[in-house]
Amino acid sequence: MEKNGNNHKLRVCVATCNRADYSKLAPIMFGIKAEPQFFELDVVVLGSHLIDDYGNTYRMIEQDDFDIHTRLHTIVRGEDEAAMVESVGLALVKLPDVLNRLKPDIMIVHGDRFDALALATSAALMNIRILHIEGGEVSGTIDDSIRHAITKLAHYHVCCTRSAEQHLIAMCEDHDRILLAGCPSYDKLLSAKNKDYMSIIRMWLGEDVKTRDYIVALQHPVTTDIKHSIKMFELTLDALISFNKRTLVLFPNVDAGSKDMVRVMRKKGIEHHPNFRAVKHVPFDQFIQLVAHAGCMIGNSSCGVREVGAFGTPVINLGTRQTGRETGENVLHVRDADTQDKILHALQLQFGKQYPCSKIYGDGNAVPRILKFLKSIDLKEPLQKKFCFPPVKDNISQDIDHILETQSALAVDLGGTNLRVAIVSMKGEIVKKYTQLNPKTYEDRLELILKMCVEAASEAVNVNCRILGVGIGGGIVHQHELIHGSSFCAAELGHIVVSLDGPECLCGSQGCIEAYASGIALQREAKKLHDEDLLLVEGMSMKKEEVVSAAHLIQAAKLGNTKADSILRTAGTALGLGVVNILHTMNPSLVILSGVLASHYVNAVKDVINRQALSSVKTVDVVVSNLADPALLGAASLVLDYTTRRIY
Repeated sequence: MEKNGNNHKLRVCVATCNRADYSKLAPIMFGIKAEPQFFELDVVVLGSHLIDDYGNTYRMIEQDDFDIHTRLHTIVRGEDEAAMVESVGLALVKLPDVLNRLKPDIMIVHGDRFDALALATSAALMNIRILHIEGGEVSGTIDDSIRHAITKLAHYHVCCTRSAEQHLIAMCEDHDRILLAGCPSYDKLLSAKNKDYMSIIRMWLGEDVKTRDYIVALQHPVTTDIKHSIKMFELTLDALISFNKRTLVLFPNVDAGSKDMVRVMRKKGIEHHPNFRAVKHVPFDQFIQLVAHAGCMIGNSSCGVREVGAFGTPVINLGTRQTGRETGENVLHVRDADTQDKILHALQLQFGKQYPCSKIYGDGNAVPRILKFLKSIDLKEPLQKKFCFPPVKDNISQDIDHILETQSALAVDLGGTNLRVAIVSMKGEIVKKYTQLNPKTYEDRLELILKMCVEAASEAVNVNCRILGVGIGGGIVHQHELIHGSSFCAAELGHIVVSLDGPECLCGSQGCIEAYASGIALQREAKKLHDEDLLLVEGMSMKKEEVVSAAHLIQAAKLGNTKADSILRTAGTALGLGVVNILHTMNPSLVILSGVLASHYVNAVKDVINRQALSSVKTVDVVVSNLADPALLGAASLVLDYTTRRIY
């Protein structure tokens, strides 16, 4: 035990509640017992093991030469929903004293029964480590919920299939504490078929029965729909009577509704029918021989969809109790039936077939893996289990500093003429704005942007603003998310090419929207007109040192300068063609033009859409933003919306 840091034998408590879970736990118990240098084994027996009506199955534990440390009578009779709840309560009352006396290092709990939930709850509350067998599986009825509840209480998990392992990981269990071992019962199943079986068949079904010429039936109540499950059981018995083959019927488990199922059996005279043998219990070693050589197994027991597949025996799975279980091709499902005909037809299809053996639930080597896993448990590790939740966005702590701060964003507008950075509050108010002329080189622009952002962030502290993020104007927002693209340069809308031989753009290409419609482009055209003395018209004047700008071009057009007006129309047309391309690509519900030039472009854009766009997008609304700084506010809103949403 040096590997796990334990300096004493691992004291293991195995608690078994019924005949079904003992078939899975017994192989592990034999393995633990065979290595006394590593383990001390304590066996606790409770539940239906100790009830005569269910076969007093604790005797098979004694016959396997295990010392039973404690017997706990925990079943409250009544076989209804209330009795199940009371049985859990009774177990919870009795278990603490047992666990206090045993003081196990670890408790092994199997499956999904209500008794097992009581065991896991008691152990967890008493700070005893729990190893859960067969977690992560999916099935019908209340068992599913109980199984997953035990998973959350358990510290270690032994699962049987890859899907079950993935379910446990999805349930936020620690991958390092999950062992994919296979089903322990398969260790016995896969080595059992060659044993003498005819004497077992004759003992339970009669001297005249041949292999593959009898049926094994095992059906339990479905606690979430007892009335329907009783009806299904009645139809099953009717179909079996009509099918007229020798049938071994096992009594149902102790779940709510089992008493009603027994009444149905007696009402139909099953215990005295010549074709039927009704029994409370068959030892597991003998049971596997019976199902291995049966012509068919029918019912809703997990044994049918799990263990029987190892022999390729045909199975008819009835109802919803095993919905979600992984099954082999030997299983035929009858989900619902109003008459016996559907079940009878299934019997005719399945009886006597032989399918390939399935190893979905194990390869026969589960127990060695489980023992190795037990030896690796380090008792010095913290007892409190940790869940491996997926990463989530941190919530904002509720302390006084956060409450007094104004949640804000830094917005950046990369304009053609100017670079602008602003601190924008959650209410959409611009707390402070910084504007600088746009340098000519990329390197200088980047350096200036960083300098302006640092200056704004420092000022944010002084004005008690908490910066949640930085937003850059320009881009495509889809379902509240900014589209980045593969190299993080998506939505360069200004560089949509609208003419193959248009003016040169600052990007190095020709005919881009920006080369026609940006402030720099209009400034360039205004300067050309001014150099040719074609800009100024009556009513305009410029100082000698004044720099020509796009504003002068707009003023000239308003005062009747036809050349200036033609330039603005061409720019508006170029912008309109770009918008048409966007409409055909993205199909937005609204087009908003913003900036000082928007009002001069809006009619031209609408005209181009009307002439050039497909009819499916022509009806889009084109409006002018009345916001003073729409680019800054839009960039800020993206940050503020994203950082304050509670989406994980």
